[in-house]
Amino acid sequence: MTHAKLIETMTNPRFYPHGPEKVDLIQTHISFIFIAGDYVYKVKKAVNFGFLDFSTLEKREYYCREELRLNRRLAPSIYLEVLGISENEQGDLAWGNGGPVVDYCVKMKKLPQDRMLKQLLAEGKAGDAVMMEIAQKLAAFHNAADTGGKIDECGGIETIRFNHDENFAQTARYIRDTIRPHQYEFIKAYIYGFMDKHGALLSDRVAAHKIRDCHGDLHLEHICVAADGIAVFDCIEFNERFRYADVAAEVAFLAMDLDFNGYAHLAETFVSAYVAATDDLAIPTLLNFYKCYYAYVRGKVTSFRLDDQAVSREDKQDARKTARKYFDLAYTYAARLETPTLILMAGLMGTGKSALGRRIALHIGAHMIRTDVLRKEMLEIEPSERHPDAFGKGIYSDDMSQRTYDKALEAAREKLCEGKSVVIDASFKKRAERRRACETAKILDRPFFIVECRCPDAVVKERLERRAKNKAEASDGRWEIYAAQKKDFDEITEFPDSVHAVIDTSQTLQECSHQVLEHIKKQV
Repeated sequence: MTHAKLIETMTNPRFYPHGPEKVDLIQTHISFIFIAGDYVYKVKKAVNFGFLDFSTLEKREYYCREELRLNRRLAPSIYLEVLGISENEQGDLAWGNGGPVVDYCVKMKKLPQDRMLKQLLAEGKAGDAVMMEIAQKLAAFHNAADTGGKIDECGGIETIRFNHDENFAQTARYIRDTIRPHQYEFIKAYIYGFMDKHGALLSDRVAAHKIRDCHGDLHLEHICVAADGIAVFDCIEFNERFRYADVAAEVAFLAMDLDFNGYAHLAETFVSAYVAATDDLAIPTLLNFYKCYYAYVRGKVTSFRLDDQAVSREDKQDARKTARKYFDLAYTYAARLETPTLILMAGLMGTGKSALGRRIALHIGAHMIRTDVLRKEMLEIEPSERHPDAFGKGIYSDDMSQRTYDKALEAAREKLCEGKSVVIDASFKKRAERRRACETAKILDRPFFIVECRCPDAVVKERLERRAKNKAEASDGRWEIYAAQKKDFDEITEFPDSVHAVIDTSQTLQECSHQVLEHIKKQV
């Protein structure tokens, strides 16, 4: 148990020999961190989460010393020493051996906060060059890191499976709180499906000594771009199983955190630079799997704060929001497709094709093509400019529609060849256009799906009326031409159920997108 006077004593500036003006306390689910002037003192909480056990004084001392040893690999000038905290005869705390030692702490230099990577990114002061430098530092670290023996064993598929089993078991109590039931089941199915499909690859990674004694917790807040070089700190010391990992997993962790914070383009730069530095060509196949794992771990660890009595109600609410965001990201990774795929969003105007298409594209990381926008771009018309032409007339003539579909399919072909999935948002009312799109995917040897959006007329009418009031909306769809389009729509009967998904879009967007993603993931 943490000593009753620890927080009171260590937040008092007079406790420290160097006499800081003030002491700030930061709490995580496993540590008390005291920022005292130019130094930082980190005390481990007396907790046991199963995967982490600091419950005894002996264990806290051991893991303090491990933290010092391991972090000196990537930040040798930052980690200074391990100090004992003792209790004197009066019951007060003191440094060193003034009485029985009641706890231990790691003493570190305080890093310059204005040079932390997260801060630099927020200020627009870290770009491709910094990410490439980090990639090169990490590649060199991995190349020199220990491997073989017990480390290899921890990187095997049995350990990977155990880690995921543990994740799902420990997060079950947060279902309907920080993680939605459908997300939990979907991620679970993806993870175990990936391991079954790529078991040979995971075994090959062990044989090739791609399992190393890594950092284990590589995210933005653990990187400082200082004047004297990049320092990577606060690695995992408490569980070898989390630190002994595939180097691809370490790369995925930082890439995931860049995604989470809105820097997906820099994540791509970082991954590309690492692959170039190591010539590790299997990383693209493994990247999404490990991104999903680490996003899930972050969601889990953040959820643990909800059970910590020392965390305030306000902080718990913040933790709840953050955990949900991480689980949303893990769900998005689980939805990503390994093979570039062509998806058509088909259906009558007002049936929700665009909204559903955007959500699906976001989840699977696809390029989206909206024919409503493309048509006006081809005519050099502002997307929001209204053209209330009659059905099949003006910019919606058969000739212009054909040209638009040709252009959309040409753009889709280019993206598919680049290795990107594509969602095309159009009515696809004619069977010939649908077949042409399917044939394009077939020629490129890419999976193909068509999602048909349907909903009651009353819902369509309400949506079209609401859309007409939105000045930023590119679609010119109106209720008065809805009936004409309905009569002109070739029923979709040419594709098997495995390719053709019919979605009732009167449901919530979340329900609709989940149904589409489940349908697609079952087939690819």
